Amino acid sequence: MNGNKPVVYINEEKCRNAYTCVRVCPVNAIEVRPQKAHPVILPDKCVGCGLCYTSCSAGAVEFRDSRSEVKALLESGRKTAALVAPSIASEFEDITDYRKFVGMLRALGFNYVHEDSFGVDLVAREYASLFEKAKGKYFITANCPVIVKMIEKYYPGLVNNLAPIVSPMAATAMVARDLYGPDVATVFIGPCIDAKDEKNLYSSGSLVDSVLTFIELRELFEEAGIQERTVSMSEFDQPHGNWGALYPLPAGIIQAAGIKRDIVTSSIITASGKEEVLEGLHDFDLYVDYILHHFNLFFCHGCLLGPGMINHNERYRRRALVRKYAQKRVNLLDKKKWEDDMKRWSKLDLSRSFSPDDQRVPDPPEEAINEVLHILRKGEKEENMNCTACGYRSCREFAITVAKGLAIPEMCHTYNMRNKQEYIETLRQTNRKLAETKKALKESEEAALKEKEAAQSASDMLNSMLEKLPSGVVIVDSNLKIMHSNQSFINIAGEDALSIAEVVPGLAGADLKSLFPFNIYNMFTFVIREDQPVLGKDLRFGERMLNISIFPIKKNKICGAVIRDIFSPEVHSEEVTARISEVIDKNLEMVQKIGFLLGEGASETEQMLNSIIESYRKIKALQEQKKQ
Repeated sequence: MNGNKPVVYINEEKCRNAYTCVRVCPVNAIEVRPQKAHPVILPDKCVGCGLCYTSCSAGAVEFRDSRSEVKALLESGRKTAALVAPSIASEFEDITDYRKFVGMLRALGFNYVHEDSFGVDLVAREYASLFEKAKGKYFITANCPVIVKMIEKYYPGLVNNLAPIVSPMAATAMVARDLYGPDVATVFIGPCIDAKDEKNLYSSGSLVDSVLTFIELRELFEEAGIQERTVSMSEFDQPHGNWGALYPLPAGIIQAAGIKRDIVTSSIITASGKEEVLEGLHDFDLYVDYILHHFNLFFCHGCLLGPGMINHNERYRRRALVRKYAQKRVNLLDKKKWEDDMKRWSKLDLSRSFSPDDQRVPDPPEEAINEVLHILRKGEKEENMNCTACGYRSCREFAITVAKGLAIPEMCHTYNMRNKQEYIETLRQTNRKLAETKKALKESEEAALKEKEAAQSASDMLNSMLEKLPSGVVIVDSNLKIMHSNQSFINIAGEDALSIAEVVPGLAGADLKSLFPFNIYNMFTFVIREDQPVLGKDLRFGERMLNISIFPIKKNKICGAVIRDIFSPEVHSEEVTARISEVIDKNLEMVQKIGFLLGEGASETEQMLNSIIESYRKIKALQEQKKQ
């Protein structure tokens, strides 16, 4: 069951909607929609870099757990080989001697324990040969599975530039199977979580049966009660590696290959870490004919800060630990034996191929992008601050993602702050107006008592009528702030609206944009801007099918809408609709009297009421046409 899970996923029970994962994702593979309670990682778009995992303070992002799978292999009676990444030097600093670490793996149940450095040496030799023979074509190293996925999914035009060479993990697995036979089980242990997917990519069958991260290995040690003091020292099984032990460093494989690294003569550029890698892929794609270099790319600063490690910082201290470990291993190496081993496995087929898996989404129309920028109030150049707090490199890039439906405006820090400030200012103005109104009412209380009672009675009657309508009725201003709505509208809008209505009756002052997706509230924007009605539009909202009619009330300032849930029993009942229309027709005169009683200052209210009446007259006329 666990094997069916994506390599990285979000545990919704732990998610606190901080959107940190969205901000750090290098390929925008995390979807945020208004209809969904939490962000969702899209497996097809994910490259398995693990930045979302390491950045989530709530621990809501998790990766596929392989511990049960490995324990089953160790208990199966099948001979099992551990293939260990040289990154152990920077991860298991708490273990005093690497031979103790090997002893702990044997105590766990592994029959054979190999360091991946010999596989690195084999692969490095292939790179040296490839780069030497390359004539006018430039390659990108394919050791890092994150880089491979990123190119296949987001730079498919560069697939043919990926070096057609297997990773050190695969090379080491080939050696193990040659040593112990095809039935030996192999388990790679390292800092990379995306290696869990990489193991399934080779056409020659499953070279690696399972992949453990260093985090998972520590947990297995703890479960089994295995400690350094409880085991004897043990050496890695032959063959031993040479300078392949430097592989965790960004340029480690280049040094293992014996390739010149000085600035003037080197034909290879090494880049590591998110920012350098993204910039490197961009420049290689556009300017490789000018740069004229091969690229050696590692996403996690080599293999020093992989997401499968307990720490994801102290990069330079970790570099020092790896260099010290590599020097020790090389000093102990039997060079003649190593040369013989390299000759023995020189005939291994270390080639591989790659396939484009284009996950790029075409940009939406320019009009949609500009509309989002307008909503975000990023229409002017000086307003496009490009603060990147949303996780995107520019306001425009964020607007494109919103227009695609993969993000929501609320992820914009300045948008949220501006909305909060406007809401506070609206409350201040409302309070000031209430104070002024209270004073005026007090001064004319006796003179206006009867008028007030009449107006209140009429208002109560109208509200009662509106509340009995099965259709949702809402009136909004030019900023899409709700001025009034009935209960049917609140029910249609969903849980957020119901929660707000408990505090604010009729949702007065609530932001329509926070209740409905872009395609719905954009129609309200159109009606206000163009002063043109939108009638009888059928749109899906979650599990509902809504029929929406929007009409202007006050030019460019106020509009109203009648929204029907087509699937509701009330809407299906024509008798109920007819009765509501009859009630409205019979009370037209009363509605006009209400406007008169409210006085000169209530002209806008009168317009709102007349607009609602006119809307239902149109609906009734349409119903009569359908009957004929």
